[in-house]
Amino acid sequence: MQSAEQGRRPRRSFTPEYMAEVVDLCRHSGKSIREISRDLDLTESSVRRWLRQAEIDSGVRPGLTTDEREELSRLRRENRVLREERDILKRATAFFAKETR
Repeated sequence: MQSAEQGRRPRRSFTPEYMAEVVDLCRHSGKSIREISRDLDLTESSVRRWLRQAEIDSGVRPGLTTDEREELSRLRRENRVLREERDILKRATAFFAKETR
């Protein structure tokens, strides 16, 4: 029996240009998403996600565009750092307030 880890592919990353080429291939080749995925050794779910995101970016489908997603990620990261800094300052203030008594 095979464990779940053994059956997994290593995580790969792709350039936006490559994803755009795959989306274009899906739209204009006449092949099914399954065939294209198999030919390019990609997961079908990834290709479907790229197609869906391309539709959102072009305004065909509602949702967050790629730029909006990137901004949201950046803002969440920045928010997390600011909260951590605030918590450190709170602890430092409490520490020094205790020391001065």
